Amino acid sequence: MRRRAVPAVLAAATLLLTAGCSSGDGGSATADGSASASRTGPGASAPPRQSAEVPPAKGSVKVLRTVAEGLDSPWGLATVPGGGLLVSSRDEATIVRVDEKTGKKTELGEVAGVSAAGEGGLLGIALSPDFASDRMIYAYFTSASDNRIVRMLYDDRKPAGEQLGAPDTVFKGIPKGFVHNGGRIAFGPDRMLYAGTGESGDTGLSQDKDSLGGKILRLTPEGEPAPGNPFPDSPVYSYGHRNVQGLAWDGRQRLFASEFGQDTWDELNAIKPGDNYGWPEAEGTSDDSGFHNPVDQWSTAEASPSGIAYAEGSVWMAGLRGKRLWRIPLDGTKAAAEPQPFLEDEYGRLRTVVAAGGDRLYVMTSNTDGRGGPEDGDDRILEVRVR
Repeated sequence: MRRRAVPAVLAAATLLLTAGCSSGDGGSATADGSASASRTGPGASAPPRQSAEVPPAKGSVKVLRTVAEGLDSPWGLATVPGGGLLVSSRDEATIVRVDEKTGKKTELGEVAGVSAAGEGGLLGIALSPDFASDRMIYAYFTSASDNRIVRMLYDDRKPAGEQLGAPDTVFKGIPKGFVHNGGRIAFGPDRMLYAGTGESGDTGLSQDKDSLGGKILRLTPEGEPAPGNPFPDSPVYSYGHRNVQGLAWDGRQRLFASEFGQDTWDELNAIKPGDNYGWPEAEGTSDDSGFHNPVDQWSTAEASPSGIAYAEGSVWMAGLRGKRLWRIPLDGTKAAAEPQPFLEDEYGRLRTVVAAGGDRLYVMTSNTDGRGGPEDGDDRILEVRVR
């Protein structure tokens, strides 16, 4: 069962370096990539403006339909203005367009330079704030040497498989590893590009403000440190993270991020520029006033969170190992009530959540990533109605 926030103690360094729970599971990885039992004691521009009222303590989720099936190792998901969904395949390094009405899939093309291994590959995608005019798709991927962000021209007038232009590298040098590659990117309401990175298994990088690992980065669309960042001439927006894979803004343009824990606590954080979120000195809530404590926390078996979205006054958080969708009702940057789990064990591992407008979300599963148990139809995109 989930427990309330308590101080967490740093695990031994050897355990930290061998854990492979980033995008897979919340507990330490065994030799075959599966997760051991955890110790218990928790893409896109801003969504439409929401009510400022505190949401009700109890919510609801209803699956309206399956939008698409048969997706291969899907990771990133973006909605296209005017209709359609773009999906990145971590292992195949392809981007496909899904007709959200019929479920038909059209391959745009393969992203050149992707080196997929472990938790690395073609990860998050986001559309340019000026997509209607520039037709640019941004992607975060693992190359042979690093993790990087590129942008590509999308031309749907060309034949299927040939619709992606050559990648133009916007930002590079993010540490890569077999685990903990981060990977979520999103344009914020300020039109700047945000990226969640992992510490690649090297825990010391998270507290090093000169390293790009274990951070949230804030960049211009051209890949320069964004104006107003907390550290001069630096892309670093916040630090002390282990492996950030969820980014979303609420109706008042406040940023939230989900983060994988080691063996004890996964986190949902409210992000404040320049703040230190504790890893590896703290996992979950800490008594150290120098660290920014999470909004809430979960045992790694219940969450192992990847994507998040904001709708109806709550953050909605996808659980991989937890195999459920968490609702975290907010009162400002605090939890307004106990989080609620939905869809538990109904669709397997959940990777990505995207706001679809109003009370609708798209939820994407992740059962073909090597750590799930795929069933007929996996992987899939669901449309759900939430409250």
